[in-house]
Amino acid sequence: MDLIELKNSAEKELEKIAKSTELKSFFDKYLGKKGEIRQLFSLVKNLTEEERKKLGQEINEFARNLEAKVADLEKDLRKKEIEIEENSKSLDVSLSGSKIETGHLNPLTLTRREMERIFELMGFSVVDGPEVEDEWHNFDSLNIPEGHPARDALSLGKTYYLKNGNVLRTQTSSAQTRYMEKMTPPIRIVIPGKVYRYETTDASHEINFYQIEGLLVDENVSVANLKAVLRKFLNEFFERDVEIRLRPSYFPFTEPSFEVDMLCTVCNGKGCAACKRSGWVEILGTGIVHPNVIKNGKLDPKKYKGFAFGMAIDRMAMMKYKINDVRLFHSGNLKFLKQF
Repeated sequence: MDLIELKNSAEKELEKIAKSTELKSFFDKYLGKKGEIRQLFSLVKNLTEEERKKLGQEINEFARNLEAKVADLEKDLRKKEIEIEENSKSLDVSLSGSKIETGHLNPLTLTRREMERIFELMGFSVVDGPEVEDEWHNFDSLNIPEGHPARDALSLGKTYYLKNGNVLRTQTSSAQTRYMEKMTPPIRIVIPGKVYRYETTDASHEINFYQIEGLLVDENVSVANLKAVLRKFLNEFFERDVEIRLRPSYFPFTEPSFEVDMLCTVCNGKGCAACKRSGWVEILGTGIVHPNVIKNGKLDPKKYKGFAFGMAIDRMAMMKYKINDVRLFHSGNLKFLKQF
């Protein structure tokens, strides 16, 4: 078959094609590796150089034109086949749709937002602080001296030190002096965020957890103000009168200092893993801000006083939702998390 005969044959067959499968067979017959067009080149070897050049150009031009026609026809056939397939399907609009599973907030996020909401209603502003801190803000500004166990990475201080000398903050208290330097009293802020401590994990301890720090600085601030704010917050958060107790304690950044315990909501004071069988759960540390901390915040300790408190958001979530193991919040266990 010569080139002219091949062109006529291909044109006639191409006009009759109505399916993609037929077009595939056509392509293989004419344009495939063993197709008719390839076989035409076997005729070239018997011609003169000029005739070979001319016929070769004509064959290549024919092949390019035929490939273009095949591509256009393929698009048209595919479009028609899709339309036919779609028209053949019926849609029953009365059928109920499949339920799409959506994500939801972690209970720690729910707890944090609720705590922030209550404090905002009480006149506090929600602010933020850096998780990577310098030693001055994390320790020195809070009246924690050199040699204190909290500063020793290998002792019970449980501090993570970075190569550049900074630390992963051990409490959100590190932002206190940052804001005292910038703000003019009265100051009423809460500072929520993640903190880090190198310690063994158990039902009530994690190496990283969420904490919220509170700071109020003004003239004539007393322990009575402190107790009133904490009691109001706890009653609002737990939506009932909460039984608490204040125990004298020691923190370098407050004087006097207190630990605040509440009756365990998981076991109602009977004793469980969450409260270490004592019936009480330590929920926050608090006290009157030490004059040195006021001074480090560029304020006059003779004029201004304040109180500060810090509590673990994870611990508050345990008490609110009656969870006996803090590790569940960070486990990624969907069976647990889908309950909230």
